[in-house]
Amino acid sequence: MGTFSIWHLLVVLLIALVIFGAGKVRNIGGDLGAAIKNFRSAVKEEEETAPASSKGIPDGGRTLEAEVKHEETVKR
Repeated sequence: MGTFSIWHLLVVLLIALVIFGAGKVRNIGGDLGAAIKNFRSAVKEEEETAPASSKGIPDGGRTLEAEVKHEETVKR
């Protein structure tokens, strides 16, 4: 199966226009655009108000210093 070309998309749009009419297709496009805009603004608002610990930053964003020591493997 190949990829969709612009002609495939135009045929689908033409069929949608015939079935639903231009007014309904315009309303669907507007509703979809508004939904995407609201989703993006909600995600942005959540990122701004979320505490640092929920953003994947451990311990509230403070820098932790540690030393890693390797123990030699005990042979059995």
